[in-house]
Amino acid sequence: MKIVGIVGSPRGTRGNTAALLKIVLTGAESQGADTEMIAIRGLEVKPCKACNSCHKKGVCPQKDGFNAIKEKVLAADALVLASPNYIFHVSAQMKAFLDRCASLIHCLALEGKYGAAVVTSGGGDEEPIADYLNHFLATAGAVPVGSVWATMGKIYGNDFPEDIREKAFALGKELMAWWKAKKTNPEFEGESSRFRERMRSLMLRRKHEWPYEYAYWQKRRGLK
Repeated sequence: MKIVGIVGSPRGTRGNTAALLKIVLTGAESQGADTEMIAIRGLEVKPCKACNSCHKKGVCPQKDGFNAIKEKVLAADALVLASPNYIFHVSAQMKAFLDRCASLIHCLALEGKYGAAVVTSGGGDEEPIADYLNHFLATAGAVPVGSVWATMGKIYGNDFPEDIREKAFALGKELMAWWKAKKTNPEFEGESSRFRERMRSLMLRRKHEWPYEYAYWQKRRGLK
């Protein structure tokens, strides 16, 4: 199993979010997973320009690291999204990446993959952000396994408390177990099904404007 962990933080791999993500990945590695952490600190992924090229051609024309990261995500079996809480939402770095995934969302291109969310904050309110990240995974077709977060303002010292470390490590192990068992998540099944029908309808309406995505749906989902 190959797992890609993306940390969207200006601190890259040296911050608290990356440290918590690393524990999740280590948990997966303990079960035999091959993992990779990708840090998006800023210019690696620029903001979306709303040019619609991804819908028309399947590739973003911007000259940055997005297309290479996308290919790694598509080649993996699972995706873990990790972000700090910046004013009650994901970081600008993570949001830029998610916005650039519009075509992946339209094509439900993560179908068959698994995912999880990691969030850190200074003072709290992590759960809604974890829910948002898992919602992204579900609408992109992946099966969300769970999430882990940490409120750094309540932690003393240079390491996470044992309960958080255990939860993060267990989440990594769960990713591997769910992938092996091909489990589904009933909490998101209805949401995913409704979104799939929404995208099917959208493809029929925009088939002349978005030829790449329409052809993708024809080939992968038998759209007529």
